[in-house]
Amino acid sequence: MLVFGASSVALSGSAYAQQDDLWYPGEGVRQDMYVTYRIQELDTADGDPYVMTLYFKEQQDGDWIVPAAVQHGNNVITGIMKLSDGMSYLAGGSQVPAEMNDFIGGYQGSLHWLDAFTTKSAPLSLTAGSWGKIAAIGGEEIRPRGVEKVAFEGAQDLCQADSCDATLVMWHKGVDNKIWIVNGFPFPVRADTFAEDATGSEVTQFRFELLETGTGEPPGLSGSGAAQKPPIEKRTHSGYYIRLEWTPEEIQPNNDVSLGISMFDAQKFPLLDVRYDLTIKDSSGQVIQELKNQVAELGTATHQVNFNGTGTMMVTVTITAFGGQTTGQFVEGADFGIVVVPEFPVSAAMVAAAVIGLVVIITRTRGTSIGSSLFGNKGTASP
Repeated sequence: MLVFGASSVALSGSAYAQQDDLWYPGEGVRQDMYVTYRIQELDTADGDPYVMTLYFKEQQDGDWIVPAAVQHGNNVITGIMKLSDGMSYLAGGSQVPAEMNDFIGGYQGSLHWLDAFTTKSAPLSLTAGSWGKIAAIGGEEIRPRGVEKVAFEGAQDLCQADSCDATLVMWHKGVDNKIWIVNGFPFPVRADTFAEDATGSEVTQFRFELLETGTGEPPGLSGSGAAQKPPIEKRTHSGYYIRLEWTPEEIQPNNDVSLGISMFDAQKFPLLDVRYDLTIKDSSGQVIQELKNQVAELGTATHQVNFNGTGTMMVTVTITAFGGQTTGQFVEGADFGIVVVPEFPVSAAMVAAAVIGLVVIITRTRGTSIGSSLFGNKGTASP
């Protein structure tokens, strides 16, 4: 898990003591602070949890320049997000790789979700009787329910205790949905919310928890992510599983790669008579291979692929039917990021360059102690 140590001092809980009871996303954000959250959102990364760090580096014309890092499994993605003073994501001015967009959508659908009710231009009170209703969800109104102690991993950083005083914002549909807000902190510190799937069962809509907050730029906000090793397994919207593996493990451009796909039900039994689509995109998001209506009678299939470029390739497997039945309105699919490495890695190039440079030095200094000690020259070289 990608959790950064504070490079300066932890943020004091007293820094967020507020004289009023108004709150909105972005309240209390300050230059040089960072936050790290564990986030799980229904439509992001097939509902898998991921860790996101945001560092509020500076403001430009009222907007925040925010170096960001996302860790999903073994893969780390970095970029620079641009956020409004109300924490809305601004695509214009942001510099993020294509594979980061899904996780930014998860940020918008979780940490920033309450912006639909309370904003910097029209903040609501944490003691108000109601914050409104969600037409698409129904049920009770969204209401602040008073202050209570809430435990979360980053509580020590925020209030120097195992739990913090936070306002509980709640609504009910089937089960209680809860979001906890520390007044003056720019995002809620914890949330547990739910939605119904096609069978009427409760599934997580979004869930998050503050892991860490502090001042100073945390490490790990630049550089490329580490490549995941096969196999990778993802859960679909309705609880099916798709597994991707490949050989050779290290993928190089212009070499044949065997992609193996396996599909399972919720109990990990193979799906039978599967129809699926396979799409592969390069690191710029361009489709390089697309196969429709593929058949896997026993739930497994193999495809041969040859990648021309390098970088993170996105392999998308979408189940369209199995057992003679379509998947209906829900998309039962998974995205897999796999890395194609250069044929001549940078590290090898640096070593080669160093060796070449050393040979040049030795050639130019023949007869010196350097040449003799390195090559065991016992004689005297001619000038």
